[in-house]
Amino acid sequence: MPFSLRSPFSFLSNDLAIDLGTAYTLVYVKGQGIVVREPSIVAMNMKTGRIEAVGTEAKEMLGRTPGNIQAIKPMKDGVIADFEHTEKMLDYFIKKAHNRKLVVRPRIVICVPSQITQVEKRAVRDSAYRAKASYVAMVEEPMAAAIGAGMPITEPTGNLIVDIGGGTTDVAVISMAGIVYSRTVRVAGNEMDEAIIQFVKKRYNLLIGERTAEEVKIRLGSAYPLEEENSAEIKGRDLVEGIPKTVLVSAEEIREALSETVSVIIDAVKQALEQTPPELAADIVDRGIVLTGGGALLKNLDKRLREETGLPVLIADDPLSSVVLGAGKMLVDFDLLKRVAIE
Repeated sequence: MPFSLRSPFSFLSNDLAIDLGTAYTLVYVKGQGIVVREPSIVAMNMKTGRIEAVGTEAKEMLGRTPGNIQAIKPMKDGVIADFEHTEKMLDYFIKKAHNRKLVVRPRIVICVPSQITQVEKRAVRDSAYRAKASYVAMVEEPMAAAIGAGMPITEPTGNLIVDIGGGTTDVAVISMAGIVYSRTVRVAGNEMDEAIIQFVKKRYNLLIGERTAEEVKIRLGSAYPLEEENSAEIKGRDLVEGIPKTVLVSAEEIREALSETVSVIIDAVKQALEQTPPELAADIVDRGIVLTGGGALLKNLDKRLREETGLPVLIADDPLSSVVLGAGKMLVDFDLLKRVAIE
């Protein structure tokens, strides 16, 4: 990536930082903060080829559309699975960030998973350019998350960040503005929703949709026993009778449903600790592990990690926004961007 000595992020405030996530896309505008936080979904009319809705409006349609309207999730496992629709979605969000007025082509810092392939990088960069960007810099998500969470990443000390998004969990050890070790597991929030769908199907012969599964995860999901175990009614379709049915599920059952997914994330953290150089490992013992991303909000995940690793575990102040806030900081700190941007 050609970096000129003069910052390409200098005069104009239409520069953007984008966290292009599997579940949600967040857009940060220089000088304004986060202006877009919407689901990464496009509703497409298959008859006319027209896009009916993007983001929140499209999510409302999930599982409720006639046959000719399809809700498409163009991002899978943190990367572009559907090139054409990602481009249209990006274009929509960029225009929305600028109140639909796009006079100047914006310069963009865009966040990607740490173990992204060259082909996937090219897909992200091309999509941004086709969506009218004039300049694109890419930053690895755990790096952006660590900056957004306020970790001292430029110091020669070890920082361990665990960013649990919708499609991927990124675990990284960062020191001196560089990633010493990183691991991406394609298990995160979406996988948790799918685990709840399968569990309810198996135990209660009840079919529930993605939106219901996500609501159940937020309401009842946990990684470690709760002080007060509550329960909730969930509605779906009885697979035997074929009619709508309501069942009562407990927090304990949902924890059981999520146990395998949570274990994969914890194993990734343990592996990172095993691969960390001893000097940096000593720093992590003092500083602990920082959790970011929507998955960090899973109840008692910090407690479970603390018990499994024996290390202090902290949740970032605003885990859902850490990545885009970190990328946003780079819009004004070009030296930092130059150090952490990837080719």
